[in-house]
Amino acid sequence: MISYKPFQKLLIDKGIRKGDLALRAGISSATMARLNSNKYVSLVVIDKLCAVLGCQPGDLLEYVPEEEGAGAQ
Repeated sequence: MISYKPFQKLLIDKGIRKGDLALRAGISSATMARLNSNKYVSLVVIDKLCAVLGCQPGDLLEYVPEEEGAGAQ
């Protein structure tokens, strides 16, 4: 599973509010909600976030293996 926990931490570390970032990156509040719940977002969104935050994709997400027996989302 892909987790956006590093993204959440980056925003806290930089003191950036999610609403402000959404405006600066030109992404919707629905897309921000998808990030908050570890749902799929396109690489276009990742690209926009990296451009605004001055970071690499690996700074926004991480791979977390699912436990055996857990269903895919």
